[in-house]
Amino acid sequence: MSTRYPFTAVVGMDDLRLALLLNAVSPAVGGVLVRGEKGTAKSTAVRALAELLPEVPVVAGCRFSCDPDSPDPGCPDGPHGNAPDTSRPARMVELPVGASEDRLVGALDIEKALAEGVKAFEPGLLAAAHRGILYVDEVNLLHDHLIDLLLDAAAMGASHVEREGVSVRHAARFLLVGTMNPEEGELRPQLLDRFGLTVEVAASRDPGQRVEVVRRRLAFEDDPAAFAARWADEETALRERIATARELLPQVTLGDAVLLQIAATCAAFEVDGMRADIVMARAATALAAWAGRTEVTSEDVRQAALLALPHRRRRSPFDAPGLDEDKLDETLERFKGDEPDGDPEPDGPGDGGPGGGGPDGGGIPPQGEGPDGPAPESAEAPESTPAPQSAPQGSGAGEHGAVKAGEPFRTKVLSVPGLGEGAAGRRSRARTEHGRTTGSTRPRGALTKLHLAATVRAAAPHQRARGRSGPGLVVRRDDLRQATREGREGNLVLFAVDASGSMAARQRMSAVKGAVLSLLLDAYQRRDKVGLVTFRGRDAEVALPPTSSVDAAAARLEKLPTGGRTPLSAGLLKAHDVLRVERLRDPSRRPLLVVVTDGRATGGGADPVALAARAARLHAAEGTASVVVDCETGPVRLGLAGALARELGGTAVTLDELRADSIAGLVRDVQAAGQTTQTAWRAA
Repeated sequence: MSTRYPFTAVVGMDDLRLALLLNAVSPAVGGVLVRGEKGTAKSTAVRALAELLPEVPVVAGCRFSCDPDSPDPGCPDGPHGNAPDTSRPARMVELPVGASEDRLVGALDIEKALAEGVKAFEPGLLAAAHRGILYVDEVNLLHDHLIDLLLDAAAMGASHVEREGVSVRHAARFLLVGTMNPEEGELRPQLLDRFGLTVEVAASRDPGQRVEVVRRRLAFEDDPAAFAARWADEETALRERIATARELLPQVTLGDAVLLQIAATCAAFEVDGMRADIVMARAATALAAWAGRTEVTSEDVRQAALLALPHRRRRSPFDAPGLDEDKLDETLERFKGDEPDGDPEPDGPGDGGPGGGGPDGGGIPPQGEGPDGPAPESAEAPESTPAPQSAPQGSGAGEHGAVKAGEPFRTKVLSVPGLGEGAAGRRSRARTEHGRTTGSTRPRGALTKLHLAATVRAAAPHQRARGRSGPGLVVRRDDLRQATREGREGNLVLFAVDASGSMAARQRMSAVKGAVLSLLLDAYQRRDKVGLVTFRGRDAEVALPPTSSVDAAAARLEKLPTGGRTPLSAGLLKAHDVLRVERLRDPSRRPLLVVVTDGRATGGGADPVALAARAARLHAAEGTASVVVDCETGPVRLGLAGALARELGGTAVTLDELRADSIAGLVRDVQAAGQTTQTAWRAA
């Protein structure tokens, strides 16, 4: 078994360590979501936590980890009766991003079903994680169908499996811990709310602390066993402190004054539902137990709010998580009651208290200190000064500054026609590993999804000829059938936005930005990758290469200035280059080109309209699904955007028609088939 990096050897990241330890003290807190940039030891800290958890008493031989004191009456391995009990270390089960549904929830044991004719259930990861930790690295990249299953299990504390003739229910109560890099996309709000606490982590900018991180990591890699042995005493002391806090937890009282502060804080920050209040109450109670107190203080409530509310107060995916601490302090002071006696400061993971929090107490050493003594003092960081504000990109004569986007709205669904095979998402129809079964076929290569009924039907007529004499079914390779399934895929939505002078009227550009922001929000909800190309003046630029971070696209859009001529051909050609590269990188992800323009072409050569028409036909020739959002306004309209859409082989919608509640029509599928070249646009 490989040696894990010790939890007490992690440098810095006090909030992360505290959040993990609070869940170790009280699993009812509901888990932790760790958000942060790459390379910040998120996974290292989470994996190290499992070594600190107390052993779990289980019924011997039970695959579902039933508690001997209160076994699950519906356990598939039960009833247990007088079965002996034993104990084992707490498990940390990792859920890979690419896991199958069968691997997560379990499925029919195909081997026993075919060979012995016995209907048996093979448990999945949810059963393995019961009474332990379920860890999902890069949880924001998890497929939607797996997220739905996680939500069901987390909400009910049980997993229900109804498939392939199997009907099983088993307990699945686990500590859900996820890590994610926000640059790669956000989480669905429903899953975000299931995490009790959230923590933002970032690499330290203190040179001395960074030196200590590198020193410890290199020492661990050189000799993991020796490094772990150096920290064994600290690990033992911290493990004992967790056990002590667990024993104290039932004795902690939550007074009415503190409950009022919790309720007032959640109301002040306008969080949805009541889960935040419950999580804050549990976290504050765990904080008091961790500090060795039996009464919750206002400071416990404050710390609990900082951990439990930031991810719940986001009103849209484009709101940065965070909490106004001045507002928090004001709310707590306003509803402050009589404080209980005792130290109002809760002990964090680096403080003293039961079990020790320093070199003498045997807990986590103070920052930068280890078993071998304090780390070298770091140089004092120079006082930072605010950077000067730079001028808008490409500023020049006739340029207008960036305008604020209008209010986003719910848009119509724009989907790519046909049946794709891209990454799982929620936009266009696709052949997927997960989804509704639509039929069966002979496998080409390795069998990945068995269609049991079709396999049995193929094998059944040959049983006598194959000499079957027992209950098992005689199955050969030629009998196996692959299930074909249809679901939804995510697409690459590439926006080509006209930022020229003809779009520069402030109210008009605000509406345009609001429309693009609405489409970005739709892309976020449908698990798409997005990219942003802008064109104005003499050229076009890639404002944002294709990414899963819709937040980044919204930020670039917000700062977009306007002005100059309209190099429409340059914008279309730049979009063509981006899509060409992305087809090489990810050939299975189908693109959707969204051109946001009024259709005018006034720059880019001697005949800008003809050049734009040729560029549009490049997209049509490659079958790129496209839609033109017509931004033309006023009583007299030239219809240039509609003509551009016909050259692209796509369709056009006005800003008004883009709204989902518009009466202009129902859901629009983008038409990929090319149409006859229109001369009206060229003549304009």
